[in-house]
Amino acid sequence: MVRVDVDPFGQLTPARLTEGMAALRELGAEVVEADLSALPAGRRQVEVLVAGDDPDVLTAEAITLCSKAFGTNPVPGVLTFVSRGTDDDAHGVLAGFGLAGRVQRFPSGEGWDIVEVTLCRADLARVPESRIHTALEASLNSEVRILLE
Repeated sequence: MVRVDVDPFGQLTPARLTEGMAALRELGAEVVEADLSALPAGRRQVEVLVAGDDPDVLTAEAITLCSKAFGTNPVPGVLTFVSRGTDDDAHGVLAGFGLAGRVQRFPSGEGWDIVEVTLCRADLARVPESRIHTALEASLNSEVRILLE
């Protein structure tokens, strides 16, 4: 998710802000619903959900969409990676640590998944297993087992 300040100087009217949000959706953007007119200038941030793993590309995409929709020179804000608990999310967590691994998912039989992540033993010399494990569990909301090879 990329936060974009679409009205940093507070020049847009409430009607224009509403029109801009509608235009974003018409351009195909997935956005978090917000009443921008209720926010003060400098905090009128749109939260644009974009898929990918390259922060520069994601930010540029969100800025371009917001510029077209609002007719302003938007300012990029914070980029946050949103997890949906998929195997791609697990690979994204690993990539964040500079790691690669195999991800396999198995049903527990009790209504949740068990995710096994196989890593190279040498990689744990750089990144503690506990940090990887915690990040994976938080991202996947599943039981995680780390296997080494």
